Amino acid sequence: MPLYIRAGSIVPLGPDVEWSAEKPADPIELRVYRGADGEFTLYEDENDNYNYEKGVHATISFRWDDAKNVLTIGGRQGEFPGMLASRTFNVVFVNDNHGVGIEPSDAPDKAVRYSGEQIIVTP
Repeated sequence: MPLYIRAGSIVPLGPDVEWSAEKPADPIELRVYRGADGEFTLYEDENDNYNYEKGVHATISFRWDDAKNVLTIGGRQGEFPGMLASRTFNVVFVNDNHGVGIEPSDAPDKAVRYSGEQIIVTP
């Protein structure tokens, strides 16, 4: 069954897990669907308690500027115990034959090492 995704979408795909704390969510594949501007915010917390209600969580914003052909990975906001200090984002700029299907891409366009600071990514 085909799945239609709106232009400008940024879709994160993490490793297969059976429960939330099985293993770290690293690497994360980011599929960017060009054709319009788009935004996405990745939210993370401890996975096993209610500390998020007290503000114990982190977010990372992603913004695709279609006219400039630029993906901005924003600086991390917040923190929580056990948070990954550094991680990899495998960025895939989707086209007809690249970044399709449910399996992770064998050849991401960029592998970005992220440590909480803003990064600019171009195809």
